[in-house]
Amino acid sequence: MLDPQLLRSDIEAVARRLAARPYALNAAAFAALDEQRKAVQSRTQELQAARNSSAKRVGQAKGRGEDVSALMAEAAQAGVELSGLEMKLQEIQDKVRDFLLDVPNLPHASVPEGKGAEDNLEMRRIGTPRTFGFAPQDHTDLGATLGQMDFETATKIAGSRFVVMKGPLARLHRAIAQFMLDVHTAEHGYTEVYVPYLVNADSMRGTGQLPKFEEDLFAVPRGDAGKFYLVPTAEVPVTNMVRDEIVPLEKLPLKFVCHSPCFRSEAGSYGKDTRGMIRQHQFDKVELVQISHPERSYEGLEALLGHAETILKRLELPYRVITLCTGDMGFSAAKTYDIEVWLPAQNAYREISSCSNFEAFQARRMQARFRNEKGRPELVHTLNGSGLAVGRTLVAIMENYQQADGSIEVPAALKPYMGGLEFIRAS
Repeated sequence: MLDPQLLRSDIEAVARRLAARPYALNAAAFAALDEQRKAVQSRTQELQAARNSSAKRVGQAKGRGEDVSALMAEAAQAGVELSGLEMKLQEIQDKVRDFLLDVPNLPHASVPEGKGAEDNLEMRRIGTPRTFGFAPQDHTDLGATLGQMDFETATKIAGSRFVVMKGPLARLHRAIAQFMLDVHTAEHGYTEVYVPYLVNADSMRGTGQLPKFEEDLFAVPRGDAGKFYLVPTAEVPVTNMVRDEIVPLEKLPLKFVCHSPCFRSEAGSYGKDTRGMIRQHQFDKVELVQISHPERSYEGLEALLGHAETILKRLELPYRVITLCTGDMGFSAAKTYDIEVWLPAQNAYREISSCSNFEAFQARRMQARFRNEKGRPELVHTLNGSGLAVGRTLVAIMENYQQADGSIEVPAALKPYMGGLEFIRAS
């Protein structure tokens, strides 16, 4: 959530920066709300001062033995008006909050302007795509040939956009996550956490999924007429660990890594990536989260990006890094790097990780703070990135390491996690 003071000080400048996303800020609506707030707040403060003065006069009159009934009646009347104004002020402040909850984050000055993916800025390419001596198959056909990837059974069990894996391929999927966790904890300094897969609305609101993106979530009704939400990413529960907390300065940065399933309704994606594992309702991800000092969050973003890249380098998968333009960034992000891995069957790079700095946008929603060098509470900066998406990593390995006979070579980095198995062959 943006700082309301930022809008109050120069709303036109904020509107211009948001227009690059593009987002049309309703400056007139905010100004009208803020005028109401100022008027009610001013009158509230006047009555509060009058109440305090009245209380003092009552006390003085009582001390002189005078009749205070008129003064008491005056104070009671002011109290009734004050109570009504306080309720009105709270209603207006709630409307201001609701208005701000719908406004995206401001893009960082270094983010290139653009309308969509075609305007993203490629930063670098690592690795050379393999040249095959045969026509490479996609992961769906490879999985079917192996007899270890079954979409039909998954559809029977749950519906479309799910998969059943078995045998060595299921073990490879598990090995990928274990490998990522080991690298991030042992080499990159992250603390592994296990978190709930169901969260409350406050947690979803804290990281920006609610209220704007409720249609993308899976809600689970509760007996008390409330509801849980299945996590769309471990970012939500992990980042909310610091909600309503004040982190000691010396503890920053906090660095967490979490392996979890992720659940997304994929609303609005009908017809996109319907084949295979690229876009599913349930998938696994190893998520990196950092809670940072504001002055060092962009250093943290570069480091986090490097941590995610390390996994692809160890797996010897070709990839590229791009900076998302203003029109392609997520709602809460101030700056985002995407990592895209090469998929031979698609003859294209596809996203496997997004690494973002949200600055204080999420922290303001969560009231996640630290004590600064002067001992005063200040909002932290939050960052997160996939380190990596497990299913898409499996897809990339299958397609890049496929053999002419349909078998899959196990990357060297994963062989210790596969009991020394070198090739995955048909069951």
